[in-house]
Amino acid sequence: MDLSLSDDERELRDAARRFARKEIAPVAERMDREDRFPRDVFRRLGEQGFLGVTVPTEYGGLGLSYVAQALILEEIARVSPALALSVGAHSNLFADNLARNGTAAQKQWALPAAASGAAIGALALTEPNAGSDAVGLSTRAERIGDHYVLNGTKQFITNGPVADWLLVYAKTAPERGAHGISAFLVARDTPGFSVAKSLDKMGMRGSPTGELAFQDCRVPTTHLVGELHGGVAVMMSGLNVERAVLGAIPVGILVECLERSLEYARTREQFGQKIGRFELIQEKLADMYTDLEAARWLVFAALDAVLHDLRSARASSAALTFASEASTRHALAAIQIHGGYGYMRDLPLERLARDAKLLEIGAGTSEIRRLVVARELLGPDLEEPGSATPPSKERI
Repeated sequence: MDLSLSDDERELRDAARRFARKEIAPVAERMDREDRFPRDVFRRLGEQGFLGVTVPTEYGGLGLSYVAQALILEEIARVSPALALSVGAHSNLFADNLARNGTAAQKQWALPAAASGAAIGALALTEPNAGSDAVGLSTRAERIGDHYVLNGTKQFITNGPVADWLLVYAKTAPERGAHGISAFLVARDTPGFSVAKSLDKMGMRGSPTGELAFQDCRVPTTHLVGELHGGVAVMMSGLNVERAVLGAIPVGILVECLERSLEYARTREQFGQKIGRFELIQEKLADMYTDLEAARWLVFAALDAVLHDLRSARASSAALTFASEASTRHALAAIQIHGGYGYMRDLPLERLARDAKLLEIGAGTSEIRRLVVARELLGPDLEEPGSATPPSKERI
């Protein structure tokens, strides 16, 4: 596997870094303090091409790789993991998913506006009683004439309160269990859809998260994404790509924590010497660097793996689990290195620590991702006794 970047990828990464420092960094603290989504900045991201990285060029995107998408998320995450999360949910969970699974008409309806930043996308899967058990959802879609009528509630939906387009999963044949789920493209102005509540979070503030309601929500049959009852295939391939790409967010957090900690260790003096001369500080810095490099390699390996098999989940699950836990651990270590200053809101370290924690919970918890890795390694022969389905990705 070649982990070197192409010239185009380097240029894209550098452009994203310049944009993040100039346009995002000045509003990051306000985003967190006021839980404010910067739609104007989001639109400018689209104007620069950062929102439709993997969208085909005929629909207004750049037609580039998941590596390119991850590089952009890493640079945004260094200054605002919250905005990186919203960009990831928009560009990967929604736009890339629709680009891979939608019809030509569906792509034309939604993708050009999504790529330009004129419209915001979201994926609506999680429900109040269906989180880690993603296929246990209870939202229903019943066909009546030339429409599907959706009823149900979605919970913890990133971008949900501000989304113009949503990919929504619902049961179209409840008696078929995991094989009776379908995906739908739903516009914000569809009658019967509403944002029930915007949620107040510990971290990732400024990335809107909400509870969504569907009450006799009439969606045209032309908005069915993929095959009828084929939603699990769409869901699982999307989750694997999501985990691989979103792994770039904790990598960005790690990079920022390491660079700030190195600079502080070089300049801060205590007991008549730079604190970087203290061995326990050196140990923290060495561990931070080691885990950053390991996380980056795992994420790149996962990005390579999804190119060859979208249904194989162990690489992306392992990468996001390791990177997310490392980012939480080392964000706290960076605060410790900075001492009292690190605990203050004058520095972004406490915000990075709060933001990092979400990646251990979203896209499948660390616990669930470990099960995914182990079950794929063990194979289907260790099926649970009496289980109707093997302990596989379909129940994650």
